[in-house]
Order: sequence, then structure tokens, then C-alpha cells
Amino acid sequence: MPLGKRIFPPKEPENPQNQSQHFVENAENAANAENAENPKQEEKPPQFTLLQAEPPKHTFDDIILNKETLDNIQDVLALYENRELLFNTWGLGERYKDQNKAGVNLYGHSGTGKTMAAHAIASQLNRQILTVDYSQIESKYVGETSKNLAAMFQHAKQSQAIIFFDESDALLSRRVTNMSNSTDVSVNQTRSVLLMLINDFDDMIIFATNFISNYDPAFMRRILAHIKFDLPNEENRQKLWELYVPKALPTDINTAKMAKYDNVSGSDISNAVLKASLRAVRSHDTLVFHEYFEDAIERIIESKTDNDDLGTLVSKRTVSKEYVEQQLGGLPK
Repeated sequence: MPLGKRIFPPKEPENPQNQSQHFVENAENAANAENAENPKQEEKPPQFTLLQAEPPKHTFDDIILNKETLDNIQDVLALYENRELLFNTWGLGERYKDQNKAGVNLYGHSGTGKTMAAHAIASQLNRQILTVDYSQIESKYVGETSKNLAAMFQHAKQSQAIIFFDESDALLSRRVTNMSNSTDVSVNQTRSVLLMLINDFDDMIIFATNFISNYDPAFMRRILAHIKFDLPNEENRQKLWELYVPKALPTDINTAKMAKYDNVSGSDISNAVLKASLRAVRSHDTLVFHEYFEDAIERIIESKTDNDDLGTLVSKRTVSKEYVEQQLGGLPK
């Protein structure tokens, strides 16, 4: 009798959990084998790429500052350069435990040389400078701005760079007292993190602002020196005119007369020189006439007056008796 085909009982399906376990074990074995053949190198921490330290662009030879301002800056630099002597040898560290950090705030009118002075400080200390742009640090995601700040301080420490917060009132402004939304919470968190980072950073930090009144008092207390940048006096205004007018420029400018225009900054004078030169080029003149500089600086002063909310900015100019008679059509006898 012929034998029929043997029928085996159906094989029970494997438990899905066991299948997953087998898959994990096989993947682990494959990974271990690959690692044995190609040992993985130790991962380096990610580099901070939002901002980078750079060599300073200016020295104190490039800046015209009032004597008091320059002396105040040099006092801070003397503290930084002699910390070992002051706080260890002379024992000041026993009484001023938190004052051996040379934080300095440069404040005052715009265009008076605060940014240039920050670079000059770094240059005198032979250090690189890390300029902090708040727009590059700020993030729309809650908590990310604080992380960026922490990474920036760590980068400055590793590169031994001087931190420079330009327009620092954007970061050091007063904290929100009546928090009503997540944005307010994030702002206060950022301020608190920055306070802690400043406290722990044992190196030079420079701040610059046109609006010191916006600073939170907590930041004011933690900054060792606040140095005011006033508009230049007449003597320094003449030096600035002589600095910004190139020797090769064909001109009949009288810098002593131009220095009579007050309430102007070094930046205003620089802009006036450029505008006067452009006018001469456009007019096909072979000389940049003195009157071109006068017209340029007067227009700058006028624009600043219009921009002044109170409209109280006044420019003074010393003129002769003959000039007054000419303008008034003669003086009464």
C-alpha cells in the first residue's frame, strides 16, 4: 500500500515579543562587531559658532578722549594688570573678595568712542575681543538664549578672550516685576542666568551703552567701574578734525574754526569730513572748501536737534562782530 505524504502539524507563530528581542540582540551583536573593527573615537564637545573672538581693531593712539575718561580707563587696567599685587600681596582680597574681577561699563553719548575704547583695552592687554551681538544670542525658543549665553562665556574662557557687550542695555535691562506671560518669564530667566555667569567669570568683561538708566540695579552693583564718555571739548574737537581730515585731502579747512561747533561727537566730525569731500567730488571741485565742512556739520547738528525729543540741543559758534553786523544789516548806533 503506497504511503501518503506525511503531514506535519502547523508550526505555532513565534511570540512577537520574542521576535523583537531577537531583533534587538542581532542589532546589538552587529553593532558590537562593527565597533570592534572600527573603534569609535571620543566625541568632542560642539564648538560655539554664533560668535568668534577676533584681534582688536583699535589702540588708544586711534582715539581722542577727554583726560578724565582716559585716566578712569587706565585705573581699571591697572587693577587688572596688578591683581596679584593688590589682592594677594597687599591683602585687599580679604576685604574685597568679589572686586578682583575687572568689569567696566562705558556709557554716554553715541559716537564718543566707546566701541573703539573697548578694542583699545583689549589691545593694551594683548588679548582678543569677543563682541556680543544680542541679536545673535537671542532665540525665539524659551531657554535657548540662556544656553547660548552659557556657551558664549565658556568659549570666551577657552579662547582667553575679553567679552564685550555692545549696546548692553538690551541684555542688562531691568527685570519684569509683574510677569504675565511666558515671554516675561524667559526675559527674567535670561537676566538671572547672565547675573550668575558674570559672578562666576574671573576675567575682563566690558559693557557699552548709550542708556545706562535702563540697567537693572543688580547689574550696576556687579560692575566695578562705570566710566562716562562725554562729548569732546573744544581742544579735543580740533584734534578730531585734524585726525579725520587726511593729509592728502586738498582743502583749505580751518580746524580751529571748525572746533567752535560744540555738541558734536567724533562720529559726527568723521561723517562731516566724508560729506564735505563727497560734495566736492560731485561739484568737480579741485578743493574741499572750508564752507563745505561748515555746511556738513551744521546739517548734522540740525538732524540731531530734530531727533531730540525735548528739542533742547543747542550748538554754539563763536563769530566776529563783523559777521553779526553783516547778518543783521548793521548794528544800531
